Amino acid sequence: MSEHTPSSAGTPTAPIAEPTASPAPSKPASRWEDFIDVFYAPSSVFARRAESGFFIPMLVVTLLTGIIFIVNSGVLAPIMDAETSRAVAGMQRKGVTLTPEQLESMRSVQEKISKVAVFIFLPVGIFFSGLLLWVFGKFVESRQTLGQGLMVASYAFLPKVIEGVVTAVQGLIMNPASLNGRYRISLGLGRFFDPDTASPMLLALIGRLDVFTIWITVLLAIGLAVTGRIPRSRAAIAAALVWLAGALPGVLQAMRQ
Repeated sequence: MSEHTPSSAGTPTAPIAEPTASPAPSKPASRWEDFIDVFYAPSSVFARRAESGFFIPMLVVTLLTGIIFIVNSGVLAPIMDAETSRAVAGMQRKGVTLTPEQLESMRSVQEKISKVAVFIFLPVGIFFSGLLLWVFGKFVESRQTLGQGLMVASYAFLPKVIEGVVTAVQGLIMNPASLNGRYRISLGLGRFFDPDTASPMLLALIGRLDVFTIWITVLLAIGLAVTGRIPRSRAAIAAALVWLAGALPGVLQAMRQ
């Protein structure tokens, strides 16, 4: 008996799967994108830069803010003159007298120092804001590292750049005679108080109730929530403490007047 072999002609064949292309890896965001994204998607910036360090954003914020400050020096001149005059008046009340030559020298030195001081005091302010955010974060069970706190603070200070632009615009359209104090160009409660009659301590407190300071505080809270892996409600408490601590230098200075 002959052996029959099954014919392959009637046997259905399974379709051969076409090789699928693997999705192309997404291109990591550049540093320059961070400085734009932080204004409308800060959480994503803090998440992807959690381990990237703080030096570059701190440097960029310092340079941009410092350059804008120097450009605005003409706009800010009436404010600096008014602040100097009040400081001199306070010295005179304490029995210290200055000759016209000494007063002019004081104004000249202050003008020169201010253009350099911004490049020193701004990074110092960023550093201490990040340090305080890290410290106060521990009170609300944050797992943020000190380096992450400094990174968050560096990006959070980017609204300072926008503030410099807004200051320039105000200086061009406002009457120079009305620029008799640094809070006169703030977008907050401080601009409504006359610095010649208001309490310096009151101004030091309400002066921090402005759009840009609050904006920075909100970014600090968001950054702490992301890097510290805590709810935003807890992060907001720590950021509020940083805001309050930021008022202390002005309050202490007012107490000495």
